[in-house]
Amino acid sequence: MARRYWLLKSEPSTFSFDDLRASPRRTTRWEGVRNYQARNLLREMKRGDEALFYHSNADPPAAVGTVTLVREAYPDADQFDPSSPYHDAKSDPADPRWVMVDVRYGKAFARPVTLPELRARKSLAGMVLLRKGSRLSVQPVSAAEWRTILKLGGL
Repeated sequence: MARRYWLLKSEPSTFSFDDLRASPRRTTRWEGVRNYQARNLLREMKRGDEALFYHSNADPPAAVGTVTLVREAYPDADQFDPSSPYHDAKSDPADPRWVMVDVRYGKAFARPVTLPELRARKSLAGMVLLRKGSRLSVQPVSAAEWRTILKLGGL
């Protein structure tokens, strides 16, 4: 199966690309996704797929680097932890509602590729991120979009 590409959003004040770089083995769980459409996209991700790490709610929002998927979807344990902000009392351990994946730090862009810069590129006009009302924290990215953004980021 061919490698696929994705975009993963994180607020840098919550978990940044630098936080990922500083993590043990430069790897983290991508947990806390509580949107069914985004969850379904996590389930589609395969080991070896690559993703853009995107700082949302930043000034300006920007793609800052890449990550590689190192573990495919598995149950997000936080859904069963009442002390977690991601707890879901309706989720059944026998049939977990929410999943997470593990990602590893890839490469940092030479410079952030900002949302205004992405919007200015005609070749990216169809990108999920740029569609009106698109707020998903996990999004597919086409191979052509991936190549364009890597080039803009200096990779």
